Amino acid sequence: MPAAMIANRTETVPGLRTNGCRRSPWRNTILAAAACLIVAGILWADKIATAGPAFQPGERLRFILKWTIIPAGEAVLEVLPLEHMAGRDAYHFVLTARSNAFVDAFYMVRDRVDAWSDTVMHQSLLYRKKQHEGKTQRDIIVSFDWEDSTAQYVNKGSAREPIAISAGTFDPLAIFYWSRSEHLAVGGQLRRSVTDGKKHVLGIANVVRRETVRVPAGKFDTFLIEPDLRHVGGVFEKSPDARLQLWVTADHRRLPVKLKSKVVVGSFTGELVDMSGTEPQPAVTLSGEGDGH
Repeated sequence: MPAAMIANRTETVPGLRTNGCRRSPWRNTILAAAACLIVAGILWADKIATAGPAFQPGERLRFILKWTIIPAGEAVLEVLPLEHMAGRDAYHFVLTARSNAFVDAFYMVRDRVDAWSDTVMHQSLLYRKKQHEGKTQRDIIVSFDWEDSTAQYVNKGSAREPIAISAGTFDPLAIFYWSRSEHLAVGGQLRRSVTDGKKHVLGIANVVRRETVRVPAGKFDTFLIEPDLRHVGGVFEKSPDARLQLWVTADHRRLPVKLKSKVVVGSFTGELVDMSGTEPQPAVTLSGEGDGH
């Protein structure tokens, strides 16, 4: 399917269906924050960076999530050891999100997302999402058939009809890692096709500015990215003035260090607390906090 056709479709961005705000705001906090880390994958560009690999097996990033000022849980992004899938070497990415003990008393969340892509980061190979949220449990698998250019969504054995996808399409988690190898420039607009097996959409985001931010893991020179939320569903869709911001390091690793969003149930943040399996962060040499470049 040509990219121009995708851009004209009015489909919701996958990975963000939190069933609105009628349920516990704690549930929306954990899921929306985890979704932000996935939606961070809507950061695509046209040029490949040349500074070396952005990530490697063994990388682990841990984030603390807050609803307003109240700690709500944590999320972890990991790159597991290489695997062999569909006749090729494959990356294996994992996102886990869990509520803390206080939130568990209201609505326990234990989610895990696994994604596999080829090691040249050209396309997704397999996607799996296991949700345990209150009484709701889902085991979702999205398989990719690149001979037919289709993706199929299956939840606990119940399969939907395959949908057409364009060449180079990623799932909502793997595309985040793909984006980390891409060139970013202030004022640029980034785009790439993504699917959750139910919808196929062209994601768009803007590179707003470059600034220094402090999080528990340290001080970082970053790009501020703002995804376009016009076609985003779930809790974002029900918030007329919803806004999502993501800060990624300005070096070739593109590490996510902070996320912030305003939604109908309030604001939430996620901040990088610790990391391992990454190269040392270069010293920040900016002249002042938040200076533009």
